[in-house]
Amino acid sequence: MFRRIAFLFLTGVCSLGLAGCGSKKAELPSSGEESVSGEAVSGQDRGMAGAVDFDHKLDEYQPQKKKYNFFFTYKMIHPWWDAVALGIEEAAAQYEEKGIIIEYEYLAPNEVSAQDQIRRLSGAAKRGFDVIGVDVADTARLTPEINRLIENGQKVMTFSSSDAGREDGCRRIAYVGNTHNYKDGADLTEALCKKLGYRGKVAVLVGTKGAPCHEDRALGAQRVIADYPEMEIVEIAYDDDNAEKAYEFTREFLKKHQDLSGIICCNMSNPVGAAEAVVEAGREDEIVIVGMDHDQEALRYLRDGVIYALGVQDCYSIGFDTVQVAVRIADGNLPGETYPEKTEETTTIIYQDGAAAMLQTLYGETE
Repeated sequence: MFRRIAFLFLTGVCSLGLAGCGSKKAELPSSGEESVSGEAVSGQDRGMAGAVDFDHKLDEYQPQKKKYNFFFTYKMIHPWWDAVALGIEEAAAQYEEKGIIIEYEYLAPNEVSAQDQIRRLSGAAKRGFDVIGVDVADTARLTPEINRLIENGQKVMTFSSSDAGREDGCRRIAYVGNTHNYKDGADLTEALCKKLGYRGKVAVLVGTKGAPCHEDRALGAQRVIADYPEMEIVEIAYDDDNAEKAYEFTREFLKKHQDLSGIICCNMSNPVGAAEAVVEAGREDEIVIVGMDHDQEALRYLRDGVIYALGVQDCYSIGFDTVQVAVRIADGNLPGETYPEKTEETTTIIYQDGAAAMLQTLYGETE
């Protein structure tokens, strides 16, 4: 299993067309049950299975149909969502073993665009999918479209890293994914502050303006920094989840702030760009970098001590559980009956001592 996962990561495989597969699974949490999230412990202390769980089996729910057709769209083509696709593929494969066919489209643009998502959702609504799923690029812009689809009888869920919830006025049926992005940002920033002795100037690389996950992590970071009088955020920049833009922004930070002590990164791409710029400047011993997720280069920088900590989300479980919830929604079940409104997935903070094991687990890398 691990070799297959590593190969798919390394070759950048992404499920971009119709797939008819079947699957296995981890138990869905009951309504109100909480998963562990963002604990400030190392990957080795907690174990790799606590960060990314590949051992899933379908639960006992009996689907009411023999064939389902789902449409999933997400923010942008990117390795993070490739990892989610692996969980979707495994769930579909296990359903097929039970004689149930899961067909799905898993599509996204090359760059984040709320307008592109609105266009894709509108198009999908005309094609008769059992369930439409979206990883929300912009809550304010997507909520009216989701509500319009719901009013017209479509079954719409959200998944992955960004929800548009009922608290936002959105009527989507359910969400599967990270429910604690604010906490992730706060936990990573707390780790950075402790490393710096609670004093110093820091910069924040957010990601995509309007993306709930990126914005919430940045808000968590700002809240923690505000707790410490001798710490200050001197720059906040939006890099559009692009490593090259993060690199350029970091170069600017380093030139403008010779006394910069840390960089907080709120998506999967910007830790790589930030680390590259810091190494290029020869300041890896001066700048503490924290960030998100399992990018291979980021994990190498973590192993080598350039990045201090990474919050790794369990993308595989997100994909797997999304399919299970979609089946229930398609069958007409409402949240609270056989699944919760929000299925919470985990984030684990990985430090240098857990980087090598994570590289081996995800990428088959032993050096």
